[in-house]
Amino acid sequence: MYKKVSLLFLVALSYSCSSDDSSNYVEIDPYAAITATFGSNINPENLYNYANQSVPAYITKDNTAGNSITNKGATLGRVLFYDKNLSSNNTISCSSCHKQANAFSDTNIASTGVNGTTGRHSMRLINVRFANETKFFWDERAVNLETQTTMPIKDHGEMGFSGTNGDQNFNDLITKLSNIGYYKELFTFVYGSEEITESKIQLALAQFVRSIQSFDSKYDIGRTQVANEGQPFPNFTQQENQGKNLFLSPPVFDATGNRTSGGLGCAACHAAPEFDIDPNSRNNGIGGSINGGPDNTVTRAPSLRDLIKPDGVTTNGPMMHTGVITTLQAAIGHYGNLTNAAQVNTNLDPRLKPNGFGQQLHLNAQEINAVIAFLKTLSGNNVYSDVKWSNPFPN
Repeated sequence: MYKKVSLLFLVALSYSCSSDDSSNYVEIDPYAAITATFGSNINPENLYNYANQSVPAYITKDNTAGNSITNKGATLGRVLFYDKNLSSNNTISCSSCHKQANAFSDTNIASTGVNGTTGRHSMRLINVRFANETKFFWDERAVNLETQTTMPIKDHGEMGFSGTNGDQNFNDLITKLSNIGYYKELFTFVYGSEEITESKIQLALAQFVRSIQSFDSKYDIGRTQVANEGQPFPNFTQQENQGKNLFLSPPVFDATGNRTSGGLGCAACHAAPEFDIDPNSRNNGIGGSINGGPDNTVTRAPSLRDLIKPDGVTTNGPMMHTGVITTLQAAIGHYGNLTNAAQVNTNLDPRLKPNGFGQQLHLNAQEINAVIAFLKTLSGNNVYSDVKWSNPFPN
């Protein structure tokens, strides 16, 4: 049950001020609104473990910076992440576009907001902490995750507290949340004061999002059994090990960009074992947009982990910022021939246009199937079912 803290209030009854009768005191439950709203889904005395989750020794990247994950902060972040009160009409939450069942992505090409749809496909939020890239959004317009967390809230189309086009502004949202009982208790629980600020919201949301991790895949099981990624994984099939080698090994090109030997060079931009995006990467050759017209500003990408559900068949929604890629085969096929992209895309990553020509990988069926088999090994199980990342609001 809740913790009995020293919040003792004297009941104004007929007794002497010098009386020490304990029956004249009433203990106040500091978590009454939390319990009433979330029931057993949130127990302030027994929080889920966000701060000390097991991370494999071979994972070395971490962009937490000055906002370390705490159980209290991430718990508040979880509530904020799932709370539709953060939208202007109480219909949209962060989880509307980042669903746990889809590795915190969206099955729709464009996500639905309070005033329309998003201009880009919603990025998966898997292992965002374990990356060298600190900027967020496809075009890297947010300098860090903390800044990113409230930008959709302040967007007219997404969550509607923009202060433009007739919208209320972010201060109106703070007033709204300040009048909700469970936020009075949660902010006091986390920060020692019920005062709500944008910075506190950002810190808590970022802690929750950074806590979402996936390290229980077939790849991780194999990685623990070898000294480095280049060695064959004992638990992999021959095909999966071939796909891993193709993924990790750089290609050899001739003078006009044709691959003559070697691998695919995927790891140049998506380095193992985190499979995060290289911060120096430029556009990957998909320069279009959901609404038509060019969009070459996209240079960021999510981790390649959990592209596919544990069944090995179903994708976690479409891929790329346009959602134009729906299968792993199509994703690999996109990089097979970038001749046209090199001619029209002024922001194409230099690694994709060797010697000034768009790369032509000339993959055979065996190679394609091997890389697909390897990418499937990057999917775990726990991220889809762990209660600590689930919706705390009763259905």
